[in-house]
Amino acid sequence: MQGIGTIIPLILMFVLFYFLLIRPQQKRQKSVANMQSSLKKGDKIVTIGGLHGFIDSIDENKVVIKCGDGSRLTYDRNAIREVTESAAGEGSVNLTK
Repeated sequence: MQGIGTIIPLILMFVLFYFLLIRPQQKRQKSVANMQSSLKKGDKIVTIGGLHGFIDSIDENKVVIKCGDGSRLTYDRNAIREVTESAAGEGSVNLTK
């Protein structure tokens, strides 16, 4: 009976950590992966380094971003932090919250 009394608080602590830390992080990762897989040409984006630009071309793992001065930079698809404006003009999508 003494062993069960010490195991129950550990189980409750694990459940609490799951719902407060692990589950929200998994949801955030899933939404970012969904956003990165739905990128398309013409989307206005921000990279994890803070670069703002438009997607000029896109393939499986690489994205070519056109900057304000007309230069084109190649980034990994995973370096896209958020889409600020969709190419279809659907509005702002902020996934960093």
